[in-house]
Amino acid sequence: MAVLIWGGALVTLLGVAGLMYCAAQSLKAKSMPEDQARAAMSRVVVWNLASIGVAVLGLMAVVAGLLLR
Repeated sequence: MAVLIWGGALVTLLGVAGLMYCAAQSLKAKSMPEDQARAAMSRVVVWNLASIGVAVLGLMAVVAGLLLR
């Protein structure tokens, strides 16, 4: 079960890294013209949802590993 816990932790960290990337991209979009900022933010929303999903799956793996331990 240690593999499930550490693997889930790694997946969660990947999701958190994706969220930090989204935050950096959204801060960068603040300095763009409005039409470019809208296009950039529409891409950021997709990456944000994907990152949250990856982080949730990783946390689910950690919890499952702890419960099966």
